[in-house]
Formats: sequence, C-alpha cells, structure tokens
Amino acid sequence: MRLGVHISRFNQGAARLGPDLAAACVAAEAAGVSWLSAMDHYFQMEGNGSPDDAMPECYTTLGFLAAHTSTIQLGALVTGVTYRHPGLLAKIVTTLDVLSGGRATLGIGAAWYEREHRGLGVPFPPLAERFERLEETLRICHQMWDADDNGPFDGKHYRLAETLCSPAPLSTPHPEIMIGGNGELKTLRLAARYADACNFLVPSPAEVAHKLDVLRRHCDDVGRDYADIRKTTVYLGSTPKDGDVDAFAKELADYSGLGLDTVVVMAPDGDLAEWIERVVAPTTERVAEVD
Repeated sequence: MRLGVHISRFNQGAARLGPDLAAACVAAEAAGVSWLSAMDHYFQMEGNGSPDDAMPECYTTLGFLAAHTSTIQLGALVTGVTYRHPGLLAKIVTTLDVLSGGRATLGIGAAWYEREHRGLGVPFPPLAERFERLEETLRICHQMWDADDNGPFDGKHYRLAETLCSPAPLSTPHPEIMIGGNGELKTLRLAARYADACNFLVPSPAEVAHKLDVLRRHCDDVGRDYADIRKTTVYLGSTPKDGDVDAFAKELADYSGLGLDTVVVMAPDGDLAEWIERVVAPTTERVAEVD
C-alpha cells in the first residue's frame, strides 16, 4: 500500500502560493509520496472552506507541480466533466503527461457543484445528461489517445471532425484514467468499462469493501478483469493531521486486505512542506509495510 497527498486548500496568500507548493513538492518526493493531486474546482467547495477562498486553476497548478517533481504521479481529484471540452481536456492531460515524463493521470467525474458553474456562466446540465457526457468524454479520450484512429467522433453531445492528438502521450498505452465517485449504478459501471483506476470518498474500510464488491460485479458484467483497475481511496479521518503515526498505521491496517493500491490523505491548511516532513514522511514507510 502506498500513500498519496491531495491538496485542496490554497490559503497561503497569492505571494506565498508558488514557493509553498514548490517546497511541498520537494518534501513529498523526499518522503516517498507516490501520488500528488490538486482540487479541480472554480470555487472552493462549501464545507471545505468558503467559496471565495483561493482556488487556482487545476491543470496550471499540476504543470507547476510537475516542474518541481520527478517521480510522483500527478492528477486532478477530480475534474468535472462539464469543466472543459473533452477534446481540449485530452490535449491538456497529454501535455501534462509529456512535460512530466509520463506521470499524468486523468481524474474525472460527473461534476456536482452547481454554484461554481452558475457563477462563471458554465452550463450545468441535469445529472443524467452529465453522465451521458462523461461516457462520451471517456470514449473521446480513448480515441484521442489511439494513434491508429484520428477520425471523427459523432456522439449525442460532442462531435469532433478529427481526434488528432500531437504530441502523443508518453504514458503507454495512454495516461491513466481514474474515475472518482461512489455511485453504484453509473459511476462504478463506467469505471469497470473505461477506467484504469478508481477513487472512493467514503468514511470507512467497510464502505470501501462494499464499493469494491460492486465494482467487481460490474467488471464481471462487462468482461473486464477486476485486477486491471487500480483502487484508491481518500482517507477522511483526522489522525494524519494529528501527527500520530502509530495510530494512523493501525487504521490503515483495516484497508490492507481490500486490495487498495493507494490511500490519499487530505493536506491541511498551513505550511504544506512542514506537515509533509512532520507527518507524511514518517508515515510513508509504515504504510509501505502494510499488507
């Protein structure tokens, strides 16, 4: 099992944001962190802060993180399907993959935060349509990353005359696609059909186990090898922030038999590098021993 870090708060102040993120990258690599992700929203989520808190554009931020790391896998956790046209999204993720040396993941979901869409004038269709758009986007990205198919895509919501993507990604066969979300009828069905990885946001190992059982059934239904999908979850407890490495390692033992590849810890506000050095670094080695 490996440890990842998710950055969802950016309240250092504009002048400190760049230097603090650069220092956090250095600390994360030294700590052996395997995954580093950034929030992809227009406004800060209600419940994670105030909507008028700082929220930098995600893929610009990931490009900055790529320039200050060399080994960590990078991705959004997660991009709402409504945020960017799928052809452009595939180009953005490809560029991140090329410039990072093949370390990009496309994290994507159906989107949910209506206020930010209304606020910036971005269309926010009903949920059923957003899932239709999500499936078309997944198909478009697969086609954009297929060197043998630069032809058109003609869907219900998106029509592309050419699915040309040059330069091609460095990741083979393409950048990892991670579908984030807990929905059992649609989200996990799409993960079984299209994803290389999945991410859950649930509060307990028992709920993760249930979601994995659902994913396994969807894989059986579509003829997909369940083992081909990398399984990850966001840890929602407070122990990592408290700095109790022993207690955290004990909690993670409950996840060890579930087949999870990575547990992602939410970074707190404040000095990210200091927190990574004080809490994450001593935990990473212990997490690697959990099996």
